[in-house]
Amino acid sequence: MSTQSPTRSIPLRRAASVGNRVEQTSVFEAFARAGFVARAVIYGIVGVLAVKLAIGAGGKTTDQSGALKTIADQPFGKVMLILVAIGLAGYSLWRLLHALLGHGPEKNDGTFDRVAALGSGIAYGIVCAIAVEILLSGPSKGTSGGASKAAAGVLGWPAGVWLVGIAGAVVVGIGLYQAYRGVTADFLKDTKTERMGQTTRRWYTRIAVVGHLARAVVFSLIGIFLIKAAVEYDPSKAVGLDGALAKLAHQSYGSVLLGVVAGGLVAFAIYSLADARYRKI
Repeated sequence: MSTQSPTRSIPLRRAASVGNRVEQTSVFEAFARAGFVARAVIYGIVGVLAVKLAIGAGGKTTDQSGALKTIADQPFGKVMLILVAIGLAGYSLWRLLHALLGHGPEKNDGTFDRVAALGSGIAYGIVCAIAVEILLSGPSKGTSGGASKAAAGVLGWPAGVWLVGIAGAVVVGIGLYQAYRGVTADFLKDTKTERMGQTTRRWYTRIAVVGHLARAVVFSLIGIFLIKAAVEYDPSKAVGLDGALAKLAHQSYGSVLLGVVAGGLVAFAIYSLADARYRKI
């Protein structure tokens, strides 16, 4: 057994070596930072549309897929969507390399950070794939959020109820982690704060706190309704980002709740734009 382990690890070592060389290039850094701009565009669109709905100025609740379709529907939408897809690919690759290597040129990650990077890399890779699908098929045929459809498919698997329930618990955990990041300003450890002036750092921190707390709310809601779908064996209970925002709108003082959370998502978009400059890669 011991003689086979080194052989088995050779492909992993080679992948890590290639990854190290890639991430040290200026092209890769620019690629990764473009990802933060793409993330900002998506959350900005979701947030602005929800704010408009909350104040009665039109608008709607939508998810990442809906945001991509909104981009595609604009003048020069195809060009803009290509740029967003490139940014999403860069962000996904950056996160996946952090998961593989445990570090970047400017920071090191612990085990938990590497697991989080893996999940984030996969999630944004999926969003990038949706953008590519919309580019190939046109905005009217793009993939929707489909949380209930996905839940319905998984519930039909052996142990599907447990899988959906566990997925919901994981998403709730992500929401709680976002709340922790916001309340403790833990995100600052990933930021080049030494390059900020005092005023810039103060506003950066405030905006980031609001953005993280808004994400905590929507992730927690998504996870709770996944768990509910599993417990009640009813995939229609599952919601995505758009559904979570719609749930807020349907509560007492729903317009206020939706407006606050939607404003927080816009804040997260602004924070993402700042991260394009200040995030440690």
